[in-house]
Amino acid sequence: MKLHLYPTKSALGEAAAAMGAQAIRDAIAAKGRARIIIATGASQFEMLDALVREPDIDWSKVTGFHLDEYIGMSDRHPASFRRYLRERFTSKLPTLGAFHFIEGDARDLKAEVSRIGDLVKAHPIDVTFAGIGENGHLAFNDPPADFNVDDPYIVVQLDDVCRRQQFGEGWFPTFDDVPQTAISMSIRQIMASDLVVLSVPDARKADAVQKALEGPVTPACPASILQRHPACHVFLDPASAGKLSSTSLLGADRDPE
Repeated sequence: MKLHLYPTKSALGEAAAAMGAQAIRDAIAAKGRARIIIATGASQFEMLDALVREPDIDWSKVTGFHLDEYIGMSDRHPASFRRYLRERFTSKLPTLGAFHFIEGDARDLKAEVSRIGDLVKAHPIDVTFAGIGENGHLAFNDPPADFNVDDPYIVVQLDDVCRRQQFGEGWFPTFDDVPQTAISMSIRQIMASDLVVLSVPDARKADAVQKALEGPVTPACPASILQRHPACHVFLDPASAGKLSSTSLLGADRDPE
């Protein structure tokens, strides 16, 4: 993991978007196309706002996927990740080549998991934009995560810490309204991405950041697996980096201003 420290969420998001955008341009130049994974949630607001404004990307040559979606939720629900992505990403990019949404309310859930899994297997991923959950989750792989499952997408149970994060971020009127299951991209599929760009602002993520970056690689902190990724870049602000050691912070890239 390579650490990047920025003074504000806005600066963090812009820097993360710039790194990912350059990887998209490079993939298009080298292969004639780019394949990306886009995360959702409050931690991605600033990054996505900056990414859709990045210049000189031929979005018609980009195919996108997302990390996860609640099971049984309509795409009209305010918390739907399909709605989130349409509002903040795909609607901003009218020339986007394709975006493959997870249909969490599909009648045949097994068929949907197979469908989206087959699609992502056919498109090697150049860049994954993601975050880290308050419980250390990666996508909706809550602890203890399965590091060994080969399927690109899996059905998962959401733990209470994860569900309380979703409620705390204001996506649901009550905790009981937060779904208990989701379709999530698996750990192995995330690890197969050429580049992983993590945007992780806010003090509420500080414990998870410290465990993910400085603790052991363990299913108890799913994001810790990214210590083994050859090209994972973590973008933090002072609040989310607040529990890291001076050694980790010493090696961080910082805003030149």
